[in-house]
Parts: sequence; structure tokens; C-alpha cells
Amino acid sequence: MLNRIVRIMLMLMIFPCLSWAQQSEIETQDLVECPTAGLLPRGSFALDLRMFSEGGLLAGVDVGLTDSFLVGLCFGGTQIIGNQPVVWNPTVGVAAKIRLFDEGQLYPAVTVGFDSQGFGKYHKELKRYTTKSKGFYLALSKGYSFLGTCGLHAGVNYSLEKGDEDKDLSGYFGLDKHLGPDLVIVAEYDLARNDNGQEALGSGEGYLNAGLRWTFASRLNLELDVKDLLRNAKANAKPNRELRVVYLEYF
Repeated sequence: MLNRIVRIMLMLMIFPCLSWAQQSEIETQDLVECPTAGLLPRGSFALDLRMFSEGGLLAGVDVGLTDSFLVGLCFGGTQIIGNQPVVWNPTVGVAAKIRLFDEGQLYPAVTVGFDSQGFGKYHKELKRYTTKSKGFYLALSKGYSFLGTCGLHAGVNYSLEKGDEDKDLSGYFGLDKHLGPDLVIVAEYDLARNDNGQEALGSGEGYLNAGLRWTFASRLNLELDVKDLLRNAKANAKPNRELRVVYLEYF
């Protein structure tokens, strides 16, 4: 069933049955945790702050060096909010994304990239985050017009977080749907094929995440995310709620 869903998503992206939607000036760079083929405009930068469980904060900046090349850095930790000793992430997260093909009427945009930053708590004994970083990835995105703007996205990735001895290739797919000029629903399903081994933190069902993104001002996004709706994580009995703030500016 899952393989059938993946094939359908890819077919929709390559052989559109809906009207093709031109790219907007500001593209969707990611859904909840999964990267898309979207990039920042040349000469712009995005400040990103995520607030998550266990008093966690993750702050980063992405810079659009050209219309086809993006780089980013981020850093954070857990117990930053609260009265417990702060536990910082072991390294600064680095990211880079290059567009290989722009989106056309009959084919999706295609990018390759690298992202070393995972999400949630860092587990020192396993040398990984609760949700592994994407590592090296290939992302595809296609926009449509269907009761407003809609984007379909898919990707494959290979994470370098292999302390749990799970080295499998993984993948994901998702969508973003505009509900008007200010509201966007985002959803993704991370197959998490690299998180189902003996020492895995996941149970093998994958991670289903969703969020509501509100453009509070022309360049300021406020977002509420609900992660792990399938309750795949072994240590979590309920989905996680997280807040995110993104601000875009130009040099």
C-alpha cells in the first residue's frame, strides 16, 4: 500500500493532471522537517527558530547566494528553557542545496543537497537525533493550481547518523496547500527506513507530520507543527507540538 502511494505521488509530479502553477517569488524551502526543491531568492536570507519539547530551541540561518544555490547553518540544544542544565547539540548543523533543473510544465524542479541537522533531542549514546538528519538528499517539487496553489514534493535521502547501525536509504513525500494569501497547510510522510533496526528509536511505521503556516507579515511566518501523528517513536505516547518562526530579509 505504501509503495503504491509513493508511485502515485511521483506520477502526479511528472505527469500533471492538474493545471501547472507558476512558481511564486518566495518558494517553499521545506515542509515540516523534509526539504523540498525550493530555494531562497538571490541575495536573501531566512532566520529560522524552532521551539520543541524538553525546553529545546534550534536557531538557524539560510542564505540564497544565487537563485540556484543555498547554504545554511544552525545550532541549538535541549533544556534551554527551564531550570535544568542546558544540553547543547554536539556540532553546528550545516546545509547546502543546489538546483539541477527548474520546474517546467511537464516536469518537477530537482535539487540535490546536504543537511547534517536532525530534529529533537540528541542521543549521545547512539550519535543521532530523535529524528535523523536527512544527510545527502535528492528532492523533487511540482506546483499545481487546484482550488488555489498546491505543491507536491518527494525525495530520497541517506543520513550520516549511523550510530544505531541502521544505514538504509530512506525517502519522503508531502504537500503544501495554500488556503488563501496568508495560510498554508503543510504535511509530510517520512518513510524513516533508516530508523527501524534493533537500536532504532522508531518502530518502523514512519513519521507523519503536519503544520499550519501563517504569514503574519509579508516576510514573517509563524507555524504550529504536530509531529509523529502515527506515534512511531517508541518513547513518545503522543504526538509532539512545536512552534516555528521564520523571517525573510534581503541584503
